[in-house]
Amino acid sequence: MISVIIPTLNAAPGLGATLESLLEANRLGMIAEVIVSDGGSCDETAQIAEASGAKVLIGSKGRGAQLIRGAEAARGDWLLFLHADTELSPGWEEEAGRHMAGAFDRKAAVFRLGFAASGFKPRLVAFGANLRSRLFRLPYGDQGLLISRRHYERLGGFADFPLFEDLDFVRRILREGGRSAVSLLPAVAMTSAERYEREGYLMRVLRNARLVLAYHAGVSPEELAERYNGRLRKKSRAHGKAALDGAGEDPPQP
Repeated sequence: MISVIIPTLNAAPGLGATLESLLEANRLGMIAEVIVSDGGSCDETAQIAEASGAKVLIGSKGRGAQLIRGAEAARGDWLLFLHADTELSPGWEEEAGRHMAGAFDRKAAVFRLGFAASGFKPRLVAFGANLRSRLFRLPYGDQGLLISRRHYERLGGFADFPLFEDLDFVRRILREGGRSAVSLLPAVAMTSAERYEREGYLMRVLRNARLVLAYHAGVSPEELAERYNGRLRKKSRAHGKAALDGAGEDPPQP
């Protein structure tokens, strides 16, 4: 059975839809539990999670740390890490079931990326992300991650990084098992486009690319997160409350 682990920080607007997309799998008896690992939300995130029957863990914020806490508390044989603003498309449970039946504990799976927005720009960004996932097997956290507990623990789990904890872990999966160690499932992880629309699609894609290149060049996740947070603080002073609201977020994943 699957333990679903969702890291949250002031995630009330999208969490309900994320949890609703898990209902069919729960009805089929595939889900052992849903764990919401919260980083100290000041909105109704915890109440929404508890009302759905999820287990809520509250601790220090930081996506890496929150994922680690959730995994340590999980009791399922399989772990599904899912962002709080990501809704899985109908039928995902059938594809996940087939993957788990044939993976022999050593193969992870992710979903195709989609955005909950219309127009050419979100489709183009999603196309690029899915092409990268197919060609290089380098998905990011927005696409979810399904992995057996044994494989997760064998690889050492997520690192307590403020940024790129997902990329770091996927690279370890690939180093051990090669390209075939990560499967791209046909179901879609439909994620919010709010940050792209707020920052501008081109600006966000370029910023993400700069962060990824710096990470591959050896800049630490801590330094990259500080650069990002410093930019947000500067933006908040220039533009007021809208940017200040964003300054409370974890550094978003590319």
